[in-house]
Amino acid sequence: QVQLVESGGGLVQAGGSLRLSCAASGRTFSPGAVGWFRQAAGKEREFVAAISWSAGRLYYKDSVKGRFTISRDNAKNTVYLQMNSLKPEDTAVYYCAVDLWGVRRTSPANYDYWGQGTQVTVSS
Repeated sequence: QVQLVESGGGLVQAGGSLRLSCAASGRTFSPGAVGWFRQAAGKEREFVAAISWSAGRLYYKDSVKGRFTISRDNAKNTVYLQMNSLKPEDTAVYYCAVDLWGVRRTSPANYDYWGQGTQVTVSS
């Protein structure tokens, strides 16, 4: 079992920044990748970014490239999502998730463990 705990969400004005954290605990932590997803009210959960755990390769949704940065601290089993130049359309519940086997998969169905989510609200 893997437990994931997100933190860092909140309310911010458009153009502002937030940094989300995802701390993993449980079994020996060596997944294929850790990803961030988001789900806005009334919409499906969508891929935002992912990082491969061993090589540190980065993958992003097109609309967040240049604004969001995913990173990891292997020693702390923690993944971060730095979000800059936030827009109202970034408003959603953000989830981190673990893909035990894959590296660059973007479908939520491929991810094995999920955190509880953290709300990000961007006001205009």
